Amino acid sequence: MSFSYKPLWKLLIDKDMTKEEFKAKVNVSHSTVIKMNKGEYVAMEILDRICNYFKCQLADIVEHVPSNKE
Repeated sequence: MSFSYKPLWKLLIDKDMTKEEFKAKVNVSHSTVIKMNKGEYVAMEILDRICNYFKCQLADIVEHVPSNKE
């Protein structure tokens, strides 16, 4: 099971916000952004902080990517 943060990156583009601005305004570490770029897990606390900042739902920043395993 994996996740994609493409909706978040699109949201940043729509808001005309760089990843550096995002890190500063949402108080997200550089290592967390790297994890998100790789589609790795991040703490729910971080996702909650992002949703609160953008006043959005989790589905607006993360999407589930089904694995090929059955």
